[in-house]
Amino acid sequence: MLSQYLYISTAPTLPREEVDAILAASARNNPARGITGLLLFNGRNFLQLLEGEDSEVAALMETITADPRHSGVSVLDRRGIGERACPDWAMKRVMIAESIDARRDMLERDLPEGLDPEVRKMIVNFAVLN
Repeated sequence: MLSQYLYISTAPTLPREEVDAILAASARNNPARGITGLLLFNGRNFLQLLEGEDSEVAALMETITADPRHSGVSVLDRRGIGERACPDWAMKRVMIAESIDARRDMLERDLPEGLDPEVRKMIVNFAVLN
């Protein structure tokens, strides 16, 4: 069964290079585990969408929760899905525009079309409020 998790966490002192390293490791490791998704980082908080076989995503969530580079991991949404919203993204970094006014337009353009409307709203709200 395919599952999708959406979580947030806090990493206020994480340098950009470390975020780049996380993305590189995800791009390298996720295909072998059948995990896809997207990542937003606003300089203080992560919001990440993970999707794949339930056991693989659950195991990855355990690893993420134990990672000392961030804290306060909180799952916002967990659901079974019939198909992936991000089938071609081993882990795509979705950029957040500097201008709050531009964030919504940028995300509407960059987020995958197959994303559940509720999940899309949570992602957009995270970006607009942060």
